[in-house]
Amino acid sequence: MTQKHQIQLFEEKKVRTVWDDQEEKWYFSIVDVCAVLAESKDPQAYWRKLKQRLKDEGNETVTNCHALKMQAADGKMRMTDVADTEQLFRLVQSVPSKKAEPFKQWMAEVAAQRIDQMQDPELNFEQAYADYRRLGYSDKWINQRLRSIEVRKELTDEWDRAGVKEGQQYASLTDIITQGWSGKTTRQYKHYKGLKKENLRDNMTNIELALNTLAEASVTEISKSKNPKGFRQSAAVAREGSKIAGDARKQLEQRVGHSVISSAKAADYLPPAGDVQALPEEENNED
Repeated sequence: MTQKHQIQLFEEKKVRTVWDDQEEKWYFSIVDVCAVLAESKDPQAYWRKLKQRLKDEGNETVTNCHALKMQAADGKMRMTDVADTEQLFRLVQSVPSKKAEPFKQWMAEVAAQRIDQMQDPELNFEQAYADYRRLGYSDKWINQRLRSIEVRKELTDEWDRAGVKEGQQYASLTDIITQGWSGKTTRQYKHYKGLKKENLRDNMTNIELALNTLAEASVTEISKSKNPKGFRQSAAVAREGSKIAGDARKQLEQRVGHSVISSAKAADYLPPAGDVQALPEEENNED
């Protein structure tokens, strides 16, 4: 089962979701839904009480719900109770809320939108563009960011072909590439920018994004040429390809007289309403 984690927004409130491409359905964090509908200060406690009440009533929807790993507030992946769209429609009926009907409509739109995106991949980019634009990013930055997403996808496809395992091996190769062009590990880079769980690429400047894209594109092309097998050979390719972008960075820094690795993060230059954490997590293998 391949899962895609994504944060959806309902009235500017975050709802963690997972798309299961094998079952072709969304799973929603029930706790997040409770936070939206019940407007509870402790949605975890609210869900525990609601869950127990529904179990006592013999509600089959609760019995059929299961848990998936989702990113918690501390940035760690933790098991979280989830429900698919059909289950959630039934659960919403058990939560007295004036937002119940608009929330149901929102769920239906989320489901329909994903089906449309599967049929027309261009819609994925249109949605991402709209999300970034709403958060206050410039058109130039957005265009570059979307290009970097496409390049990243080509790279992970190549890793998959080479037999690299998704998860820790992807993260290790990403770390090699990041250090190869920036001189910092991913963790050091995020610390330098004062980031915690935020996506590093969503906090890069235009030039940082350009160099990262150059590094990943170079690794992809070298991998296609050398046809590595497994993690070790792919790691050697990652070092070779990222060095190309690293050399480009050093040459640029010699010309401009200062480092192009910036401590600036999105919160420093986006409008106060911007919330980079609300963006889709199309890459969750940075660390």
